[in-house]
Amino acid sequence: MVLLEFSMSPMDKGESLSPYISRIIDVIDKSGVTYRLTAMGTILEGEYDEVMSVVRNCFKELERDCRRISVNLKMDYRQGSQSRMDSKINKIETLLKRNIKK
Repeated sequence: MVLLEFSMSPMDKGESLSPYISRIIDVIDKSGVTYRLTAMGTILEGEYDEVMSVVRNCFKELERDCRRISVNLKMDYRQGSQSRMDSKINKIETLLKRNIKK
């Protein structure tokens, strides 16, 4: 199972990028892959080929009308099929013996 965090944005479209980011989120949401949107990027969870396909499709979406695209990607692979998106946070809360901001 892969946890992949990424951010992607055009570098040639000025200061306000929300119209482009919303197109990426639309691709992610329609993919069926488990994801969590954050203020600075998106976390995907699934099999390697599945999550990398989503990143590729997001890139292709921007490539249609963006001449320069920035991508930051961080990935963690752990063998097995158990979801870790929530369990990693739950483990920290257990160790702290309190809830943290999510």
